This record gives sequence, structure tokens and C-alpha cells, in this order.
Amino acid sequence: MAHPVILSIDDDPAVSRAVARDFRRRYGDRYRVVRAGSGPEALDTLREIKLRGEQVAVLVADYRMPEMNGIEFLEAAMDLFPAARRVLLTAYADTGAAIDAINLVDLDHYLLKPWHPPEEKLYPVVDALLEAWTASPEAATTEIRVVGHRWSAPSFAVRDFLARNLVPYRWLLADEPEGGRLLAAAGVSAADVPLVVTADGKALVAPSETELAGLVGLNVVPAADFYDLVVVGGGPAGLGAAVYGASEGLRTVLVERRATGGQAGQSSRIENYLGFPDGVSGAQLTDRARRQALKFGAELLSTREVVGLAEAGSARLLRFDDGSTIAAHAVVLATGVSYRMLDAPGLAELTGRGVFYGSAATEAPSCVDQDVYIVGGANSAGQAAVYFSRYAARVHVLIRGADLTASMSSYLIDQLDRIDRITVHPHTEVVAGAGEEHLQRLTLRDTRTGERRDVDASWLFVFIGAEPRTEWLEGVVVRDERGYVVTGPDLVAGGSRPPGWSLPRDPYHLESSLPGVFAAGDVRAASVKRVASAVGEGAMAVSLVHRYLEAQ
Repeated sequence: MAHPVILSIDDDPAVSRAVARDFRRRYGDRYRVVRAGSGPEALDTLREIKLRGEQVAVLVADYRMPEMNGIEFLEAAMDLFPAARRVLLTAYADTGAAIDAINLVDLDHYLLKPWHPPEEKLYPVVDALLEAWTASPEAATTEIRVVGHRWSAPSFAVRDFLARNLVPYRWLLADEPEGGRLLAAAGVSAADVPLVVTADGKALVAPSETELAGLVGLNVVPAADFYDLVVVGGGPAGLGAAVYGASEGLRTVLVERRATGGQAGQSSRIENYLGFPDGVSGAQLTDRARRQALKFGAELLSTREVVGLAEAGSARLLRFDDGSTIAAHAVVLATGVSYRMLDAPGLAELTGRGVFYGSAATEAPSCVDQDVYIVGGANSAGQAAVYFSRYAARVHVLIRGADLTASMSSYLIDQLDRIDRITVHPHTEVVAGAGEEHLQRLTLRDTRTGERRDVDASWLFVFIGAEPRTEWLEGVVVRDERGYVVTGPDLVAGGSRPPGWSLPRDPYHLESSLPGVFAAGDVRAASVKRVASAVGEGAMAVSLVHRYLEAQ
């Protein structure tokens, strides 16, 4: 297997040679060092590397270059190698441009010229970037191939799991020649899909999510039985709690049922998050937070579902769905919410075969020149509409109300108004779906007149409301009538603390009715449903965990 590539780009031949020399001296035994004299030349080189199936670990581009400056090059390179770490070489006068690039191209670092001595100013930075790149799923697996049917729900489930966990893969149809060859080599038929084939030739037929997680290098087994802090849920609140818990010295483990990022991780573009004026994708934000948590020593467990919580003296005991347990001094519940199922005849049978909950970005390229229907009027639906408008012939946003102003941010409403391919249909609901192999028709109803009409449709994406996944907490902590975890002052009614409360103080602000168990983010009753507030609550929960532990 070819060594991964470190690519440097500089139009000054002397600087280009010096950069390549320093890289070869330190990394030449493990990486192939390639240099280019311009942005266009470097892009041609990247395209050749991509066609050969090789990988790029680090891109180092000089800012001031003719034809294409370093920022423009790195932005274009992201389309070819999104997981490659990106570095900008700048003079002192250009540091402002470098700081802007942090938002524009998700820049990992910028280096001031000259960088000598490299042992102090170059190698420590590149060492850290290579370590982060090596730990990513893309570095662990050069190519995963998934063989399946276009309208197979299990095939979609595999692709969706890999995409949400930022694992690159190649999708092959079972009735295509290469897909058929892989099926034959694995000794299975088209009826057995999905088939997952690793880069080293290992074949798995219809693998579970846990098997997939192990296959791509995600942790599924805890390293210990006892922790200072267990965080349940890997959305923005859970990742925030994991980062702050681990960075402040708590032995922290984050347990995620499916993929880190939660609903925010599926967003194609988050434009109102502080510090990212040009927006950031949910995947990028999730990847940065995950890397940050790992950097501070947090342990991340994937595909592990917590089904029970109990008090065990001063410890809190969590039970997994396989019967195993872990314990901790404190727990942060950050399980978020799930989209509600659309209750209309015919849709349940077509889930994963034209009916999807959430953005399902893996399906976007298949929607080219077709009509896409989106149900929902909140920000997640608006972001999905903008994203799918890049592919679809027309995007239809169906809402029950008169307009979007009650549930969607004004900046998103303005974006939708500016995109000709997007049409908002007020007072409209889906009352039925039909199709044989996949979704083919929707029945829409006008909520004012009751009039119904059928439309041809192969793509329906649902973003209606949300429900907390807290059934497993029944009888353990106080929840409101909708299942959200009640915390802090809301637990104190008429001056009385919640039943069973054992401490001589009122519950802390984010603390549940079980001391030492805190709730953060969307799962908490009366929380603000925004990414920034979820991250803030995750951090705040850790500060309250410290206060709780100090009093024990």
C-alpha cells in the first residue's frame, strides 16, 4: 500500500524545496512528500492521487501565490480530500487572512514564515496534525465498499451509519458488474445484501451497527468499569460535556447509541453558530468536537445503548442493552431528541426506501433532476431544503401553518425565498404514501379546505417535531408529561424538594431528581433548542458535577 501523501504548494522554488526537505527529513520514511509550484498544478496532482486510490494526510499551501492563492486552493482541495489536515503558510502581514481561513476552509493551523528551526516551529504542529489524521476513520480504512440495492432499507441503513460517522465508502449496486463480482467473490447472492467489503478483503453480510463500528475502528467496549463521569449521548451537549469533563481532569466516557453529532451532525450548514460567520457543516463541527474530546483524553463509545440507570450508594450505575454495566460518580444525560414518525398510511413500510427521517445526505446525489418533498418548518427542515436544492429539480417544503415565521430563523427564511427551486406550501400535510419497490406517490391534504391531491414523489424527508428518548428513565428521574427531564428549580414545588431527594440542599440548576445525575441540551425540560445553548449546557453541567463531587 502506498504511503499517504504530504503535499506542499509554494510558487517560490527555494521555499518549496526547503519545505519539502524539512518534511522528508522528518516524515520521509512514513509519508510520500510531494511539492507543487502553483494551486492549479497542485489540484492536478491531487486528482491523480485520488484516481490512484491513495490518501492525502496534510496539505501545506503558501498564501500569496499567483492564479490561485492558498485559501482558494485549500477550499478546492476540500472537495477531493475533505479529511486532509490543512495548513496555511503566511507572512506576518497576512495573519488576518489566515484567521479568516479558519472559518472559510476549516483551516487546522497557520504557520508564519520563516519556520526555522523546524524542530520548534514546524514539526510539533505537523506531528499533531498527522496524529489527528491517523486517528480518523478515513486513515484507518483506505476503501470500504458497500454492495446493495438502490431501494433496500438495510442497504440505506449501512450507508447512513457510515456517513454519519464520517467514514468514506464506495457504493456499488448489486446489479452492476463490479457489484456482482464482489458478491460472487464473497460467495453470496444479490438477495443477501448489503455486503460490506473492507480494504483488506474481509466481507460482512448484513452487518450490525456494532460490527460496522468495530470494522472502522470505533470503540465499542469501555476500557474500565468505573469513571468519574459518564456522558450519555454524543450530540452538541454531550460532546461539550465530554470536552470540558476530560479537559478538567475527570475520567470521562461518552456513550453514543449511533453516531456523534446528533441531529446537528446531520445539518448541511449551520450559519448562526458563534465564531463561524461563513457557516460550518454539522459534520465539520462534530469532527472538530470529537477530535477535541479525544485530545483531552475522553473515551468515546459507539453503538452502545444505555437502557437503565440506578443508584448504587455514592455511585451511579448504567446498564447497556446487552446486560453489561458501567458505573461513575456522576452522569450527564445528553440524549437529545428524535424526529417524530409521520403517522400516515403507507409511509412506515417505505422508510428507508424513499421515506427518510432527517436529512439523509447520502441520498442527495440520487435526487438529481427530481422533485424532493420536505415536511417540517423548523431550522433543520430549512437547512435540508437549501442543501437538496443543489441537486433536485424542485424542493417542496410542506408546512401545516400559514408561514415559516413562527418556527424558522429569519436568515433561513430569506435564503429559501432567494432560491427559485424551493417552493413552500402552507396549510399542507401528507396523509398517505404509496409505492411498490419504493415511494412513488404522496397524497397531500389542504388543512383549510380538506381537499386532497396526489403527486408523483420518490423522495420524502421528514422533520416534524421531536421526542426525547427517555422511556428508560421511567421511575428513576422526574420527567414532564412529554418525557423531558425536569431539573433544578423546576423540581422544587411549594418549597418542597422532589420525592426521594436525599441531600440537605436543593437540586443544582441542571441536576435531575437523582443527585449526581444532570441533564443538558434538548433532553432537558424547557431548554433552548439551539446548538450553542446545548454546548453551553454541556459545559455548565460539568461545572456542577465538580461542585457535586466536592461536596461528597
